[in-house]
Amino acid sequence: MARTLIRDIPAHIGEQITIQGWLHKKRLLGGLNFLTVRDRSGLAQNLIDSKDELEKLRGMQVGTVVSFTGTVVADERAPGGAELHDVSVEVLSPVTEEPPIEIDKPISHKSENLDTLFEHRVLNLRNMQEQKIFKIRGALTRSLRQFLDENEFVEIDTPKLLGEPTEGGAEVFKLDYFGQTATLAQSPQFYKQIMVGVFERVYEIGHSYRAEPSATTRHLTELTMLDLEMGFVESHQEVMDMVANMTKHALRAVYDKHADDLKSLNAPELKLADDVPKFTIAEIHDMYTKATGTDTTNEKDLIPDEERWIADYARKELGSDLVYATDFPKEAGKFYHKFKEDTVAWADLLFRGLEIATVPLRENNYEKMVEQMTAAGLDVNADGFRYYLSAFKFGLPQHGGCGFGIDRLVQKTIGLHNVKEATLFPRDINRLAP
Repeated sequence: MARTLIRDIPAHIGEQITIQGWLHKKRLLGGLNFLTVRDRSGLAQNLIDSKDELEKLRGMQVGTVVSFTGTVVADERAPGGAELHDVSVEVLSPVTEEPPIEIDKPISHKSENLDTLFEHRVLNLRNMQEQKIFKIRGALTRSLRQFLDENEFVEIDTPKLLGEPTEGGAEVFKLDYFGQTATLAQSPQFYKQIMVGVFERVYEIGHSYRAEPSATTRHLTELTMLDLEMGFVESHQEVMDMVANMTKHALRAVYDKHADDLKSLNAPELKLADDVPKFTIAEIHDMYTKATGTDTTNEKDLIPDEERWIADYARKELGSDLVYATDFPKEAGKFYHKFKEDTVAWADLLFRGLEIATVPLRENNYEKMVEQMTAAGLDVNADGFRYYLSAFKFGLPQHGGCGFGIDRLVQKTIGLHNVKEATLFPRDINRLAP
């Protein structure tokens, strides 16, 4: 008999069907024995009253792969409003060892339990609530990709093994590459700018690697980034609008299609304004200093508490979960940024108190790029930069883009406390497994 997915059981009242999945829960009550089966579409309750059939499950633990054939009976108390009766059992893959966690119970996400959470990640992802996190993550990624495809961005894939670090500095992973020293890519920065000279608009969703010795709730050593770049832009604001509209599109789509899942995970209500509010770094420093008494006016970047404060302000006063921090001081810029007199054309997009994207305008003039790279102490003749600079030498329009953190977007969409909770198998300074 062909397999029926659990979500389709109510369409077969009175019929005999076969479902296959994992044994999810057992309630043995003597004459009435209820066994719950899970497949990719949901949970089904099954009533087994035959001792011979129940005997086939003796010693079988949760996680055993089973095939149940029975008659569908309507019952409003059962998941989906129907269950299987007169069940015959076939064990497809037995599990006889008791699992170390109970996947049918709530999984604790308290900070003191995170090590346990990740140690048993292989099993706790089978918990229905945990699965919702990653279904939402997948939906967010699809919606971001859909927006970019519809706006004529071309998806690209770039190397993650590099001869030189993308952004300089010591925060790179180094490895032996057939006798040469290679680094893992911090971002596809160089390649996406090169590809502006090919397609005008490009994006990539992939992994980046940051050897940051940080054990915070906001850092990973292997992270998933959306990087985009767009050419022939007239202003920095044009780039900011594209990134903001992309983010709003993804959030609205997910809050529409996954409303029940988000509610069950206690996600915050979504608040989006027509235009994402923006404040300069200097304005935020002044507002925060006056409101809290903590003087940050000499900081070149926002401190984490400022990010939370301005995000709370934007949500409460301006009805927006998104807010831009703009006009970073010149000393905060990098060699590929376009500089103004005292500031750099760079904005951070904050979402519910956390930076999820950096959104700069790039320098596109070849001579100016050589000058800025040399001033930053970089060897413009090194292979890591020579090919990059050739794209500028042979013509790049004014362009800008963003580095956008998928993990952080998922974290803040759902309301998780740690970015690692939004990652299937997180990597940080302490964890290389599972």
